[in-house]
Parts: sequence; structure tokens; C-alpha cells
Amino acid sequence: MPSATTFEYQTLKYSIDSSVATISIDRPEKLNALSSAVLDDLRHLVTDLRVREDVRVVVITGSGEKAFVAGADIAELAALNDSEEGREFAQNGQAVFSLIESSPKPFIAAVNGFALGGGCELALACHIRICSENAKFGQPEVNLGIIPGYGGTQRLTRVLGRTLATDLILTGRQMDSREALEQGLVARVVPQSELLALAKTMAVTIASKAPMAISSALECIVEGIDESIEEGLGREAERFGQLTTSSDFHEGTSAFLQKRKPDFQGK
Repeated sequence: MPSATTFEYQTLKYSIDSSVATISIDRPEKLNALSSAVLDDLRHLVTDLRVREDVRVVVITGSGEKAFVAGADIAELAALNDSEEGREFAQNGQAVFSLIESSPKPFIAAVNGFALGGGCELALACHIRICSENAKFGQPEVNLGIIPGYGGTQRLTRVLGRTLATDLILTGRQMDSREALEQGLVARVVPQSELLALAKTMAVTIASKAPMAISSALECIVEGIDESIEEGLGREAERFGQLTTSSDFHEGTSAFLQKRKPDFQGK
């Protein structure tokens, strides 16, 4: 197994090990709040990771034990006083999170505490969410006189349904890890000490699968949710057919019949 390689941005830390990139939002003194600098760093890093051949899965978490991301940087929010400036502020965050959601490589959010406002929206943009027992989710923007601006009104509704999403957004209340699991916001809940290990285990498992199959499945899931069932089924059949011509498909079926582990090359 190759040794991990670690890199640093101004507001992020990340490492690559066994085809898995792990990103930590690194502003623990601010509960990892999403400043413009964090979003800029995320934009550059995510853009790079999407095309790196040595990365197949990405894990995102927060530094420290209190917060994944506690929200946007309130000082920056408070400085907004022009509608055009506010619209651009929202669109900037939306663009970064859309880079994550549209990635051909899976992103796993390992939520290790507060995931509020922009933090909840960042988790929602990831393809899989798991959390620690102390995690809290919420969209409390109405308490500041605004609404979610980084995709919360759209992604939370798609994940939880209209009724529960409206409850969370209009009341600003927080959802604990138990309710998050019950309502399907997260896939698994574990003690804080086990969270990152679980995320990496899941990531390594996914990284061992055929990359083209993983990216095609993600496309069908992410794009299909906004399509009719007929359009979604058409997309699924098209991608299925394309994959049957891949080397990985022939490797996977041969390995199964020969009772050996497949060696997928992403071709």
C-alpha cells in the first residue's frame, strides 16, 4: 500500500492515500465556517481532484471535534448590503457545491459535529453522508433574516421531502444524528472516534470498484432525480449498454467466473 501524501491550502488540509483523498475544512477556531477563502480553496481543490488519476473517492470532514462546518462566515454575510452582491455571494457557493455534486467521483461527507447553514448545504452536495453521534444538522438562516443560499432549499427538499425540509428551513431548528438517520439524511451514525475510519473504509471499498461503473451510477442517480422515470430509465439503459463494451466489464465478469479479485483499470 502506498504511503499517504499530505498537502495544505490556506483553509484546508488534505491527503491522498490508496486512491482516497481526505479533505478537512481547517478553521477550528471559527467552527470551520465557510469564508470566501474556504470556498476559493474548495473550488480549486475539487476541480483538481475531479481529474486526478490517483484519486477515485473523496472524503470531506471538519477539523476538530465540534463542527463539520457551522455555517457561513457571519462577518462576511453582515457586510452584504446590495442585492446584486448578495446574489453573487449565493451563486459563488452554489457553483462550488455543484462541482461536488456533479463530480464523476463520489464525495463522502463525514459530519463530525455541527453542520449548519452552509455546512448542511455542503453535506447535502456530497453523494453519501455519515455522521458522528454528536452531529447536528440545520438551516438556521431565517434567524439572520435570510434564506439558505448555497442550495439548501433545493437539495434538502429532494433528500427529506417537502414537509420535513420546510419544517427545518422555516423554524431553523436543528436535527440530531438520530433523527437524521431515521429520516434518511445520513446513511450511518457512529461514535465520534470511529467516524473517519468508517468514512475511509467506505471510500476504499468504493475505490476498489470499476471507476466507469461508479461514475455512470452517480450520473444516473444525480441527473435522474430531476428527470421523468422514462427519461431516467433511458439514461440508465444507455449507460448500461456503454459499460458492456468496457474492459472493466470484461475484467469484472471474468474475475467473477474465475473466482478471483478483479483488477479494474477504469477503461
